[in-house]
Amino acid sequence: MTAPNQNSGHAADATAGSAAASTAANADVVERPLTQFRAQPVSLTVNGQQVGPLQVPAGLMMIDLLHEYLHLTGSRLGCGQGVCHACVVILDKPDGTSEEIRTCITGANFFDGKSIRTIEGHAQRNEQGEVVALSPIQQKFLEHFSFQCGYCTPGFVNAATVLIERLKRQPVARDQVEQTITEALNDHICRCTGYVRYYEAVKDVVLTMPGLVKDAA
Repeated sequence: MTAPNQNSGHAADATAGSAAASTAANADVVERPLTQFRAQPVSLTVNGQQVGPLQVPAGLMMIDLLHEYLHLTGSRLGCGQGVCHACVVILDKPDGTSEEIRTCITGANFFDGKSIRTIEGHAQRNEQGEVVALSPIQQKFLEHFSFQCGYCTPGFVNAATVLIERLKRQPVARDQVEQTITEALNDHICRCTGYVRYYEAVKDVVLTMPGLVKDAA
């Protein structure tokens, strides 16, 4: 006669206990439908080219539209909180002025009907899309070896470009050049701490490009 297997009894009890616990846990589960994102159409001009309408989720950040929908990955996602300014693009206003906009904290829908420039739009290109000439800011950044890892460079290029365009409309006195550059670039963070070379490159452009500095009285 075979003796009863006590281990089997314990196993059965454990299985029953697990099943009961699972049933109790499932009783507390509330099934919810998957979140439905409301799509919104966005049309805009990017580097002189009309784009859209694109159907994008409401609340999509502009940096994600640039990367995932337009495959323009030059604008960098750094902090994701609008602090480092690596993600800025240039917003061209109807009055002919321009300003920086942080794309990591600005929704894509904000740009509907607007015109922007990204880092990909500064250099001159031929019909094949090949770069044939850099912008003055890009050229000076190269000459001054301004960047190291280069992650923050697109933001600095855009900030400096906005500054140069403003100085074309509103030149500054020579003794105000350094302060003006500092104010324009002050919000941009360089993890490699290459600030001096960025500043020197921008200063080189300001002092050598005609019309940006007021003539001495």
